[in-house]
Amino acid sequence: MTNRLALILGGIIAILIVWDLTLFNGANLLFLGKKLYWLIDYVAFWR
Repeated sequence: MTNRLALILGGIIAILIVWDLTLFNGANLLFLGKKLYWLIDYVAFWR
């Protein structure tokens, strides 16, 4: 991954986080956080 691509992806992620916090008060981030926690727990179980 080049530096330019990393900066573009980081900028897109930052914009989406700010968009979620302003329009939905972080509801989507909370949902994704819960799903990520479940996924980590599931993968740790199979380890």
